[in-house]
This record gives sequence, C-alpha cells and structure tokens, in this order.
Amino acid sequence: MSNETQYVPEKIWVWEKPNGGEFASINRPTSGSRMERELPVGRHPMQLYSMGTPNGVKVTIMLEELLALGHSGAEYDAWMINIRDGDQFGSGFVDINPNSKIPALMDRSGTRAIRVFESGSILLYLAEKFKALLPTEVQARTECMNWLFWQMGSAPYLGGGFGHFYAYAPFKIEYAIDRFAMEVKRELDVLDKHLANNEYFSGNEYTIADIAIFPWYGGLVKGWLYSAGEFLSVQEYAHVIRWADKVLERPAVQRGRIVNRSWGEPHEQLLERHDASDFHTKNS
Repeated sequence: MSNETQYVPEKIWVWEKPNGGEFASINRPTSGSRMERELPVGRHPMQLYSMGTPNGVKVTIMLEELLALGHSGAEYDAWMINIRDGDQFGSGFVDINPNSKIPALMDRSGTRAIRVFESGSILLYLAEKFKALLPTEVQARTECMNWLFWQMGSAPYLGGGFGHFYAYAPFKIEYAIDRFAMEVKRELDVLDKHLANNEYFSGNEYTIADIAIFPWYGGLVKGWLYSAGEFLSVQEYAHVIRWADKVLERPAVQRGRIVNRSWGEPHEQLLERHDASDFHTKNS
C-alpha cells in the first residue's frame, strides 16, 4: 500500500467548510429543519416519504408485498424526498423523522396519526400491524430478528463506508477502500454460508429479514449497487446470488424496486406512487 500523507487531527474538530463528495452541499454536523416545507398528504392510510435508495426500497417492497397478500389497509401514497436536493431537511419531514433520513412513514389509519422512522422500525411496525411476513413461532421469529438487526448493523459498512469511499468521495483513499472492501466481503461470506443451508434468512419462509437485506446485498451481487461487482468478485458468493435471483422473481419486489426512483432506464422509474394503476400506466 502506498504511503498516504499523514493526517494529524486537531485537538478539537471544527466544521469550517464542506469536505467534498457528492453530498457535500447538504452535509452538516447539525440536525433539524433548514426550511419551512409542508409535506403532501394523499388519500391512502399510509403516507410514505422516501426515495428509491436501498433503505427506501425496503419499505416500498414491504408495502407491495402486503398488498399482494390482500391487506388493503397497506394502500399507500409514496412521495419523493430527493435527498440530493436536501428535501429531508424540510420542516414537515423533520417532524416525522428528526434524524432527516429516508424513509419516513405516517400511518393515518387510526384516530391519531403515528409516525414511524428508520427502515427496520418501519418493516417491523408493518409486519406486526398486518401480522404478515414475520414468523410467529419463537425460534423462527428470533432468527428473523437476528438477521433484520444484522442488516441494520452491517449495511453502514457497505453504504457509508465502502460505498462512500469507492463511489462518492472526492478522491480515492486506498486505505479506506481496502478496509471497507475487506469488511463487505466478510459480510457477503457470512450471508453466503448461511444461505448454503437455508432458502431464505429465516429458513424456508420469506420474511422482513429478506426484504431488509435484499436492496443492499442483493443489489450488490446483481450489479446495481456502486457498480462494484467485479471489484468485489461477487461471483464467489453463489448462494447469495441464488437467493437474490429468487427474491427478484417476486412481482411485489419488482414493483417496489422502482417506486420513488429517479434514475436508470425510464421503465425503472416511478417518481411517485398513489395507486396500483400507476405501474400499469408506467408500462403501457
């Protein structure tokens, strides 16, 4: 490894200017709203404010799966929150998620609206509300939760770690890319070894654990995420690829993947979703 210019941290870190990268214009060391902006409200019980990134896709897949199972109460409006433009710092969005991260959900089906933020929390909330995609038997439920929380703890190494330094940083840092590439490959190895003996992450049952993991690690081995498949030799993880292909066969997954998406081929984009017919209009 080549020697990097040695950086010696100051005694006290002070934010003085944006530090580069694709999101430099919106990143700050403070929280809270930066503008007054109300959120739109549609006619369905579930109001989703999101973007078609891996964390956002988890929730649109979940809602589409619930609708496919016949849960009409999961009908939803999906509104675009463009994180590149800083929409997540509008006052209405911050009221739902003080952490200013997508996705955020408002459940207006009851007498009082309930806010739900953090993708894992939303998946669990919806699974419990509709009694679906979450095993009831103790061992299977615990295994599902194991992998759900595994994803919450592991994906930041793939996203904010590897993804940032490999794809978004203003310049390449060999140490950072090597460090996070090693960790992502270790995570893929964990998944691959488990899936060698299991059809899905909870065993033979498709659950919210699969929904949580698919947009990140399924996207990685399918070549959608950071275009890093060759760099990470993802073909080594045959069981992850088999699982990702099986999940992708599901029509609800195919629909959920394109909601609130503003990039890729035109047929892969559905900026907002307000009715099931939006998908048919998109493909007509």
